[in-house]
Amino acid sequence: MMLHTAIIIFSQDLQTVNKGEISNWTTHFQTTVIYQHQSAFRAKYSGQNSLDTTANEAYSQTATLFIGRRLWKNAVFYFNPEITGGDGISHVTGLAGAPNGEIYRVGNPKPTAFVARGYLQQIIPIGNTAYHEVEDGENQLSRMQPHSYISLIMGKFCVSDFFDDNLYSHDARSQFLNWAIMASGAWDFMADTRGYTTGIAAAIHRPNWTLGFASVRVPRLANGLEMDWNIAKANSETLEYEQKWSIHHRPGTIRATGYITFSKAPVYTKATQDLLKGDSTRYFVLMGEKEWNTYEGVKYGFGINLDQEIANGIGVFSRISWSDGHSGTWAFTEIDRNLQIGYSLDGKLWNRPADVFGMCAAVNGLSSEHRAYLKAGGMGFIIGDGNLNYGTEKILEAYYRAKLNNFLFVSVDYQFITNPGYNKDRKGPIYVPGVRVHVEF
Repeated sequence: MMLHTAIIIFSQDLQTVNKGEISNWTTHFQTTVIYQHQSAFRAKYSGQNSLDTTANEAYSQTATLFIGRRLWKNAVFYFNPEITGGDGISHVTGLAGAPNGEIYRVGNPKPTAFVARGYLQQIIPIGNTAYHEVEDGENQLSRMQPHSYISLIMGKFCVSDFFDDNLYSHDARSQFLNWAIMASGAWDFMADTRGYTTGIAAAIHRPNWTLGFASVRVPRLANGLEMDWNIAKANSETLEYEQKWSIHHRPGTIRATGYITFSKAPVYTKATQDLLKGDSTRYFVLMGEKEWNTYEGVKYGFGINLDQEIANGIGVFSRISWSDGHSGTWAFTEIDRNLQIGYSLDGKLWNRPADVFGMCAAVNGLSSEHRAYLKAGGMGFIIGDGNLNYGTEKILEAYYRAKLNNFLFVSVDYQFITNPGYNKDRKGPIYVPGVRVHVEF
């Protein structure tokens, strides 16, 4: 309570400016609590990383302070201390499409404080461009922003802060929760266990299109918290083109994203051969339990991401993403193929203008090399049943978010999942209802 009061006072002090003035500070705060319950189901067998067959429940909580300070003309430093606690259902194992996008593979129920983001952003106007006013927001300082500009970013951030955006599905704190829906599932975007990395990002912004690029560090271990300092051999690059348009005066956007990553991730074919010979070295590396000094991992992939308004208060979206799947998953989750299609309804349709209802279906798949590795008894840091009767993992998620006042949002969420961990011998179905409470100011 004292923390919340102090933050409110600090925020009011820094953001109180006269009309027409631009502040040198921005402060915002969010906290999100999620409760989920997983139904029991039957399975022919279970492995170390299998989804728990018994009914279980889990909760998570995050709290973030968003601070920004103007340094010089068109330059801002953003700083985000964060606290996370809790766990995911089945300790975040057994499902490639994990149901809670607010919790990662750190299953520490005790609240832990750390620095989530700390980066410098410099904006450079292009030519004799016009300007428009940008309102204050989370990691967004109020300012007059050029229509055409170059953005340069350096420091610690989450790569998905600046790539793979989608109007209807991008934020687990307010939209869809499932990992396979909140992002392009086959994009193994580089991050530490909590979802953050360090590096540089640059973009050219025009009124109707954006071209962005990022180069960031990768973890030393699969799903590791420590990052690899050998950036000559361990790095990840992302390139994205975004195009805006309108169809019958209805706005829409398409994004094409490509990435390539160099890391210590073992090649699945070699890991499978090793297992059949009784050598478990690559096996433990892929599980994130052993470090080695061989940089054999090269992973590349792409994603196409679309959102489109089709009527007043009605929007549709879709993502399709693919990775080569030759080397192991190193940071996000074990998906090599992902397709998602969904829609979002604005509460204005039923006289609740700040409410939202959304529904999405997603299908996840694996490369042939990845399947063979799991069939041979291999495991990653997310999935592994000791055997595999392959089938695509299918997910249906629906949520309703209600705005109760200016800072409090409550959501109910329901997920229906079959073939957890791509295994038809453990097909379920599994039901995951949940409740999310989100506070922001």
